[in-house]
Amino acid sequence: MFSKQHLLATLVATVTMFFLGYLIWGVATVDYFEGHSINNVMKDPPLFPWIIAGNLIASFALCVIYGKWARGYHSMGGGFQFGIWVGIFVGLGMGFLWYGTSEMMDLQGHLVEAVLDIVYYGIVGMVIGLMFKATQPKNENA
Repeated sequence: MFSKQHLLATLVATVTMFFLGYLIWGVATVDYFEGHSINNVMKDPPLFPWIIAGNLIASFALCVIYGKWARGYHSMGGGFQFGIWVGIFVGLGMGFLWYGTSEMMDLQGHLVEAVLDIVYYGIVGMVIGLMFKATQPKNENA
């Protein structure tokens, strides 16, 4: 869990999550989600230290889960597939729960959010898979 492989993958995934998240939600889709928000719950300005801490914790958890899920066979495709399932869980599963219980966005906003989550976590999973493969001990068969 605290191996070099896990820690390096966590670090790279944290950086990826932060910058990719900023590009997707902080730049590319800001206007779209403003039009589909029911209540503006965004902090202005956002608290970046807490965002980085959240990305670090999420990255570490994803790396631990991926390490068990992949069973020693690490690849970009396997990481992408892993990330897609995480994105489905977050985007569709949690998104529909939020839609059913809160007044954040309309249904279209949640559906677009789900697609973005699937792509986002797919890319993050791909980065994790690549890092695990790159730092894999030479004596393993993957």
